[in-house]
Amino acid sequence: MSVFDVMSTTLAGPGAFVFGLIVGSFANVCIHRLPRGQSIVRPRSRCPRCGRAIAAWDNVPLLSYVVLLGRCRSCRASISPRYPAIEALNGAAYWAVVAMLGPTPRAAMTMAFVTSLLVLAFIDFEHYILPDAITIPGVVAGFLAAFVPGWPVSFLSAMIGAAAGYAGFASIAWAYRRTRAVEGLGRGDWKMAAMLGAFLGWEKLLLAVFIAACAGTLVGLPASLARGQGLKRAVPFGSFLALGALLVLFFGDPVLAWYRGLLRV
Repeated sequence: MSVFDVMSTTLAGPGAFVFGLIVGSFANVCIHRLPRGQSIVRPRSRCPRCGRAIAAWDNVPLLSYVVLLGRCRSCRASISPRYPAIEALNGAAYWAVVAMLGPTPRAAMTMAFVTSLLVLAFIDFEHYILPDAITIPGVVAGFLAAFVPGWPVSFLSAMIGAAAGYAGFASIAWAYRRTRAVEGLGRGDWKMAAMLGAFLGWEKLLLAVFIAACAGTLVGLPASLARGQGLKRAVPFGSFLALGALLVLFFGDPVLAWYRGLLRV
């Protein structure tokens, strides 16, 4: 990497962070409105308590929350800290992507994937749904990503990953329904698995699912037992799938290289 490449990547980092904050603000709109069947374009953002439209100067990512001390300017109702948290997470993730990949077309596609994962994770955590408006276009985007210069997953691998994700989760859901007579995995999980397979390929999909299963067990099972619900409490598995996919995006290559080294040994 030349000195120019290093400098351009370093300078692009803060820009990517600011852009990530802006996109994170839009992600908040999607998280709030998509589960309610509302348009993500109109009307303008409003205070959920007093209904007053939020002025542009009160809707600056992170900064407005700090200036307003986390309250609506009109009615002084408390604003959930989730909003600045998502903006900051998205901004930090964009900065990390540029630091890892540089200001490239591959980085831009990865950023779009990261934001979609955040939106799906928070919607599923709160509402236990994974909107088709994100997962189905996400599968198509995963196929198109194969044609982005430098993308590590071929079109064939994307097709195999998407098919494996959907079929695998559908088979698990069918077996669970047959043995326990209840739904184990919703169709939204099947479609999200297909989306992850399209973007990551089948190998990284398996690693993401493994991480999700471990995280879901470590978090979901104790929560259910604490409430005296045993294994009956629903777990937002899509949220854990998103976590697994994000970890694989940033750390999957060295983990897979280590595993392949074990197999060679």
